Amino acid sequence: MDLLNTLVEKGLRREPPTREEALAVLATSDDELLDVVAAAGKVRRQWFGRRVKLNYLVNLKSGLCPEDCSYCSQRLGSKAEILKYTWLKPDEASKAAAAGVAGGAKRVCLVASGRGPTDRDVERVGRTIEAIKEENEGVEVCACLGLLSDGQAERLREAGADAYNHNLNTSEATYGGITKTHTYADRVDTVQKAHAAGLSACSGLIAGMGEADEDLVDVVYALRELGSDSVPVNFLIPFEGTPLAKEWNLTPQRCLRILAMVRFVCPDVEVRIAGGREVHLRSMQPLALHIANSIFLGDYLTSEGQAGQADLDMIADAGFEVEGTGTPTLPAHRADALATAGGGCGSGAPAAGGGCGSHAPAEGGTAEAGAGCGSHSGGGCGPCGGHAPVPEPAATPAAEAAPGGARTDLVAVRRRGAGTDLAPNA
Repeated sequence: MDLLNTLVEKGLRREPPTREEALAVLATSDDELLDVVAAAGKVRRQWFGRRVKLNYLVNLKSGLCPEDCSYCSQRLGSKAEILKYTWLKPDEASKAAAAGVAGGAKRVCLVASGRGPTDRDVERVGRTIEAIKEENEGVEVCACLGLLSDGQAERLREAGADAYNHNLNTSEATYGGITKTHTYADRVDTVQKAHAAGLSACSGLIAGMGEADEDLVDVVYALRELGSDSVPVNFLIPFEGTPLAKEWNLTPQRCLRILAMVRFVCPDVEVRIAGGREVHLRSMQPLALHIANSIFLGDYLTSEGQAGQADLDMIADAGFEVEGTGTPTLPAHRADALATAGGGCGSGAPAAGGGCGSHAPAEGGTAEAGAGCGSHSGGGCGPCGGHAPVPEPAATPAAEAAPGGARTDLVAVRRRGAGTDLAPNA
């Protein structure tokens, strides 16, 4: 297929596809799906080998958010039955992080609900970062606290944060239909603040909210232009009690095509399979590892994932290996360019004209040489296992298909900790 050959050649050169080519990937047929995965896999292996980076979520503060994001179970006015609690103490967060690190996680993602942190919150999170790093040598820490004010990113960096996560979620054209309490420009501003402070920027998207192909392509190109080091690809979890509860628009095949498009647009950037993979990819999750090089294991912010051990088994069975703490995540050329730009070990603002995969290669370097720093390349929301799993609810008897062929009967959305005596982040 001429399209896929062209995309592979461009990806190996770190050259983005045209918008028309990116849209064509999303328009491929199911008969062509394995060819699309194989093509994206060639680009993935060139820059990341067969490594899979593991990430662990520590939910510092859950629920009670004043923002109205339509996709979120913690939103203002949400009727979703979720765990709600205020800030975890630094020692509690450190204990939770240790469980993820013991399970093989290389990065700990500290997430708190809310519009954005106060200066007191930043100080609190700073103490938590210090506690985690004191107890877990070599661990990376990413903060995800909402919109940042001037100076807060610098304070997080000084406290030891390696990265900051703030997703764009959808295209600028459709953002106003998802959220009213802040703007797309507000989110862009926070990503830029993180970059300017020398934090590795993690920013991604949510697919399945009823957007068009053009919206998906728009947001991924915007992420490329922002120079996001890590692009988490979330698949909408249609939580009961939220405005998007009935948006079942995704099939496993659609999810794989979206991941492939992201890989082609951002060839040498950490592509992370984020929330919703168990719900929408289901038994086709192993195929997604041939495209993405990073995953969240176990539970998410307010919903359960599959058991962490099942994810580790999946990685091994598919012929991949867990990325060690001593192995840089980013290719050497990108990590070196970011470090030179003032971001430290694999983080910071991109070189002029940057974005996903736009940096010139290091002299004599190869994609898998692994030289230089660069493991601080992501973040977001999603954990490794180690928790006691809640029994799977019975499937809905009727195998009804939602519009577009999406199945609502195969995997139920399970609330984290619902019906149990589990403490937060257990």
